[in-house]
Amino acid sequence: MSQPSTPPGAPGIEPRWTSSDKTAVGRAAGEAGNLWFTASHGILNEVYAPRLDQASIRDFGFVVTAKDYFSEEKRDADHLVETLEDGVPAFRLTNTSRDGRYRITKVILADPDREVVLQDIHFEALLGDLQDYQLHAIVSPHLVNGGANNTGWYDDFKGHPMLFAYGTGRSLAVASSVPWLARSVGFVGFSDAWQTLSRGQGLREDYQRAEDGNVALGGTIDLSQTGGRALLALGFGTQPEEAAFRVLLSLQQGIEPALKTFKSGWREWQGKLLPLDEPHDPRELNRYRVSTAVLATHRDDASGAIIASLSIPWGSAKGDDDLGGYHLVWTRDLVETAGGLLAAGAKKDALAVLDYLVATQEADGHWVQNSWLDGRAYWKGIQMDETAFPILLYDMLLRAKVISPADAGRYTAMIRAAARYIVRNGPCTQQDRWEEDGGYSPFTLAVEIAGLLAAADAMDASGKADVGRYLREVADSWNEQIESWTYATGTELSKSLGIHGYYMRIGSFTGEGHKRSPALVPIKNRSNADMTLESGLLVSPDALALVRFGLRAADDPRIVNTVKAIDALLKRDLPAGPYWYRYNEDGYGEKEDGSPFDGAGIGRLWPLLTGERALFEIAAGRTAEATRLLATLEASASPGGLLPEQIWDEADIADKELFLGRPSGSAMPLVWAHAEHIKLLRSLKDGAVFDMPPQTLARYVKGKPAPAPWIWRTNSTYDTISAGRLLRFELFEPAYVHWSADGWKTVHDVTARDTSMGTWIADLPTDGIAVGSVISFTIFWTGRNDWEGRDFQIAVTT
Repeated sequence: MSQPSTPPGAPGIEPRWTSSDKTAVGRAAGEAGNLWFTASHGILNEVYAPRLDQASIRDFGFVVTAKDYFSEEKRDADHLVETLEDGVPAFRLTNTSRDGRYRITKVILADPDREVVLQDIHFEALLGDLQDYQLHAIVSPHLVNGGANNTGWYDDFKGHPMLFAYGTGRSLAVASSVPWLARSVGFVGFSDAWQTLSRGQGLREDYQRAEDGNVALGGTIDLSQTGGRALLALGFGTQPEEAAFRVLLSLQQGIEPALKTFKSGWREWQGKLLPLDEPHDPRELNRYRVSTAVLATHRDDASGAIIASLSIPWGSAKGDDDLGGYHLVWTRDLVETAGGLLAAGAKKDALAVLDYLVATQEADGHWVQNSWLDGRAYWKGIQMDETAFPILLYDMLLRAKVISPADAGRYTAMIRAAARYIVRNGPCTQQDRWEEDGGYSPFTLAVEIAGLLAAADAMDASGKADVGRYLREVADSWNEQIESWTYATGTELSKSLGIHGYYMRIGSFTGEGHKRSPALVPIKNRSNADMTLESGLLVSPDALALVRFGLRAADDPRIVNTVKAIDALLKRDLPAGPYWYRYNEDGYGEKEDGSPFDGAGIGRLWPLLTGERALFEIAAGRTAEATRLLATLEASASPGGLLPEQIWDEADIADKELFLGRPSGSAMPLVWAHAEHIKLLRSLKDGAVFDMPPQTLARYVKGKPAPAPWIWRTNSTYDTISAGRLLRFELFEPAYVHWSADGWKTVHDVTARDTSMGTWIADLPTDGIAVGSVISFTIFWTGRNDWEGRDFQIAVTT
């Protein structure tokens, strides 16, 4: 071996992640499965260990060299991915060079007993002989979500040659079942194995150690004695020796015992699920089992948490500053995914999600926008629907008899705290479900109101009927005002479409119609139809949540009008069928030239919304249309059946791997989309939307509750009330309301009573007050012994 020398180019180029366009994701079943792997472009990509939120490598691929020849399999080969068995996330990757010279076949799986991923390699020479070629493994460590500040080296462990890396308190080791002909370590972009091989220098064995930078490990595999076959093991541990010990155990065990145990674990889990499998050719994918495996693959068994995706959107353009990617827990995605598990019959897994939510609820009752597995906040926004969703999950589990009435009490404190937070901080949301604008959102309102009714049932069951009654009154009041908050009428768009109005994506007004005069903006919808839309009056499929969560009937004229607006602005018919945009003016997606989203871009089509539309069609009784949309949703998937967050909606840009109707550079798989796929299959089987709350459906669609109190708050005021309605002052601290209906000639005081939910309410019936009268009032805050210092007025109208 050459005398060791320091590789040049420290600390290497700025680290980047890799493509989010995953073709495979996998892990071992059960609690021993604390390693998660991904694959894309025919090679192993990010591997997560020992936690689901800790990416530990960028990628692990192969370079093939021969005399005057250099080829990288991920760039220079055509790729085929196959699952070894339905519902079992172990994969066969076949990479055939486009010049016809070689083929590399790999079987990839996680060792079911330890933190090791195995690759069973078969290299074939399609032109010439095996001895004409050399196969080189190249590994890019990014330990604990970072490519900088890693150290790599090669050495032996117990006499076994290995490659090593260390960073941020974690280590990895790579070993081979056949000898290494050479090993090398260097700084990425300057002295790593890819650079030296591409320059025809082979591996520089004198580059034995690269300190504190963006490093890559390289090793040339001796295939001469094994007919082109080798087993490679990549393992992780706290110390390098621990990682090395684990890979050595895996190599000694071999691929067949590991694969047998791996398959057995997944067969056992899949075997307990409901048979929602679609009729399909046995030679083709079972897409239901792909979706169930995706949900389980993104789950942390120890905690019950499920992340949004084992990917980093537009990862090849993202560096160490994007620590979280999508390997974070979003409460909304988590509950939607738990609903998919429940729809498939994975009851214990769905219950584990609820228990995780109990443990990660904030002291004031809400959940953070997104978090690491241990509940530490990542982003700082607050979304009100994310506080209501866990209540709905509890209610689903109770109705499914996963939670018995005897055990329901242990969730009462969680439900009460969440409902208290919703009452005090709703109905507006600081951000909508897409982490963007705040205001009155139909989606958020639907989830909040459904959550309050479910919480009311839970309060009744716990002996708190007074609290249950109050929560229903709040829900009824908010439900009654949805149209005044979010339904726009008389707009240029509604006139052009010949409709009375439509539900907006976000409303920021009260009363009938819009209170300001927005600027008119000429727009083109994505089908290039000229229209005029008032600035800020955005349209979104989110409005269909009013049907999905049981607040409005699918044939309600306002819903029918809104569907026309949604389809006019946001629907795009592709060869596979219709897809929808999130909303007009969306900026989350690739730029016009196909370059990655970097804080600015153009929103692309979301297959998830096709799934949501299909569930709307079921609610409307149009099962055939829902079945057609199911096929459209499935058509957006990758060859391996993974559903993307977005698909490309323009002409092909081949050099950026963007093709019409195919996955774009955003997250893939999107776990939420797979959960929606499962819920759609279950809903088609049941003939009804699986996760529609029965409380709202019974109360607002099939029935009609008594008129609700008209709630006035200091942060949500109005200036008129219909005669005979109950005027309710809802306050956030002890107080009494000092009021008069005759210009202060006579005055009255109403003491607000404590609801025990963080609010105090004072009720004022208006049936004895004449139409045309003006109620004047102010507030005395008894806790601080102080007047509000201003008067308010509400006119009594017909």
